Amino acid sequence: MDLAAVANGSQNNISDSGVSQSVAVDVLNKAINIDQTNANALLQAIPQASTVPNLPANLGKNVNTVA
Repeated sequence: MDLAAVANGSQNNISDSGVSQSVAVDVLNKAINIDQTNANALLQAIPQASTVPNLPANLGKNVNTVA
């Protein structure tokens, strides 16, 4: 058995593993950036609430506490 060949094969597998992990991290980061962009677009699509509600003046002044 040629130990040098086994050692070189193991080293290549380790380096390939590092490359595939690096690619996986890059893909994950890209997916996170896309999700962040989509979330920001959804937040921008929410209409702004008016500061003054369109309710009659008599609403909200009394609380019924009869049980």
